[in-house]
Amino acid sequence: MKVNRISEIEKYIRTVENVSLDQLCEMFKVSKNTIRRDIAELEKKGSIKKVYGGITINSKNNVEVFESREITHQEEKETIGKLASQLVENGDVIFIDSGTTTKHIVPFLKNKENVTIITANLHVIVASLFQSNLRLISTGGELYREAYSFTGPNVINSLKSYNITKAFLASTGISIDRGATNISPLESEAKKYVMANCATAALLVDSSKIDIAALMTYARLEDFDYFISDALPPEEYVEFFQEHNITLLTPSTAKTSINNPSAETLTV
Repeated sequence: MKVNRISEIEKYIRTVENVSLDQLCEMFKVSKNTIRRDIAELEKKGSIKKVYGGITINSKNNVEVFESREITHQEEKETIGKLASQLVENGDVIFIDSGTTTKHIVPFLKNKENVTIITANLHVIVASLFQSNLRLISTGGELYREAYSFTGPNVINSLKSYNITKAFLASTGISIDRGATNISPLESEAKKYVMANCATAALLVDSSKIDIAALMTYARLEDFDYFISDALPPEEYVEFFQEHNITLLTPSTAKTSINNPSAETLTV
C-alpha cells in the first residue's frame, strides 16, 4: 500500500541519512515517477529534503521522532519491562538492546545482586547511573541519534569480550514470516551477533508491533526463548510459540509457559 511504502521510505532514509532516487527505486521495487511522488509527500511533511544527487534526512526532526516513540504506549512498555526483569537472576550478565521498550527493565532491577548490564542504549546507561547494585558496561561506538544508541563495528568488537547469559532484544515489528525486524542496518548487525552468542534470548515488543515487517530481519521468531508483550498475541502466534517451545510472557500468562499451564504464575 502507498501509505505503508511512504512510511518505510521515511524510515529507511532516516536510517541511511543519504540516498539516491535510483537506490530507492531498487529498494522498494517501484518506478522513478512513483518514488518522486512519494518523496514529494515526505518533503511536504518536512521529514526529508532534496540535495544534489539525491535525498537526505531533515536532521532537525530526528530527536522529535524518537521522543514521539518514547511516549507512545508508555504504560504497555513499563509492563513489558517489569515482566522481563523477572527473568533476571543474581549474577546474570545481560544485554539490553536499543529502543524505547527495553530501557524499562532497569527500574525493576533494584533488588537484584551482582547483575552486569551490557548495552549500546543511551537511555539504559542513564537509567542505570544511580543503581549501585548494577554493573554497567557500555559497548561504545558512534552515537546514532535517532535511536539514542551507539552503533558501528566497535559495538560488536566490544560484545565479543563478554559471555552474555540473557539478552533482551527489541524490534520495530514482528511477523511469523519475516521474524524480528528492524529499520536500521547499523543496529541489526549487533542484534544478529547477540542472537548468535547469548545463552537465552527474549524478544520484547508491545502489541502494536505485531504483524509488521520493517526493513531488515535480524532473527527468526523461533530463535527466541521468550516472547514478552503487554497482551496476548493473535492465536496463530500463540500456536507458533507453543510449537517452537517459546515461553510467552504477558500480564495474563506471566511466567507460565504455554507448554506447561500448571507452571508457577508471576503477577504484574
